[in-house]
Formats: sequence, structure tokens, C-alpha cells
Amino acid sequence: MRMILIAAICVTLALAISCQKKVVTRIDTGEVIDLSGRWNDTDSRLVSEEMVTDCLNHPWISEHLRRHGKNPVIIVGIIRNKSTEHIPVMTFISDIERAFINSGLVDVVAAATERGELREEREDQSRYASEETVKQFGRELGADYMLNGYISSIIDQEKGKKVIYYQVDLTLTDIETNKKVWIGQKKIKKFVERKSFSY
Repeated sequence: MRMILIAAICVTLALAISCQKKVVTRIDTGEVIDLSGRWNDTDSRLVSEEMVTDCLNHPWISEHLRRHGKNPVIIVGIIRNKSTEHIPVMTFISDIERAFINSGLVDVVAAATERGELREEREDQSRYASEETVKQFGRELGADYMLNGYISSIIDQEKGKKVIYYQVDLTLTDIETNKKVWIGQKKIKKFVERKSFSY
């Protein structure tokens, strides 16, 4: 009798699970949806845009233009994730590069991980491409400044309530002199509360 009861419960559970319907809805990529409270695509985009805007509104850029008469060249280096969760740092780096490029005020060059592939392509072209279309070695644009930094977080939680604090620190450094020309910081604080549902 006990075995029949256990089997009946298992069948009931299996039916209940199989009857759940999954609904997928396409939404606008600009729409803000914060399900977990963790770092998300909106945080990445907003922080990158705000920090790049701040970076480009400081004296280092006008000083560079005065001395060199052309746009500064920036390379986005390593941005470390020192937070307590997985953060896709490459998405954040892409958002930063896009914000810099779209500003029209600076030029951005490929990072070290990308340059190897580009050099392989030039090597391949030197053997197989037509003479008039082959791209030459030794013409890479050298960066004037490197941007790097880190993302850190602190979590405080108690009885279904949680506060997540993120801090993004970025530094722009003159590659030739090691002079730090800009230091930026952005903070995000999120309150997450799990409420019990009553029917």
C-alpha cells in the first residue's frame, strides 16, 4: 500500500511539472529588467557610458590636443572582476570601447588578445592577397593611454532582504610616462527583497 502511495505521489508530481508552460517573450534590449539584483546588461551599459563621459570631460584630453594636435589613442586593458559574483567583464569592456568610439573624441586600438589575430591575418595576406590589397606590417597605431581597473562588490543580507553594493574603479594612464591622467569611480547600490505571496 505504501509503495502505491509513493508511486501515486511521484506520478502526480511528474504531471504537475510537465503541465507547466514556458513562455518566452521578446523584449526591447533597452528595457530595464532587474530580476535578481545582480550586475546586468543595464548596469554595464549605464556605467560604461557615464564613466567614459566623465573621463572625456577632464583636462587631460584638451592638454593632449594642445600638445599633439590630434585625437588621443586609447587601449582598454584589463578590467578585473573582484566582486562576489560572475560578471562578464568582456561585455563591459565592449561597452566602454563603444562609448569611446561613439564620442568621436578619441581613437581606440585593439587589445593584446585581438592583435595576435590581426597580425596572423596580415601574415596570411602577405602570402595570398593581391599586391594592391595586401596590408603592410609596421603600421599599427600605438596607444597613448591605457584604461584599466576593477569591479568590486559587497553584499549585506538578512531574512529575505539583501543590499548589493557595486563599485567600479577605472584609471587612465599615459603609457609613455606612467602618469595617471584620470581616475573614475562609479557606485551602484541595489535593494532586493523577497516577499512571500499570499493567495
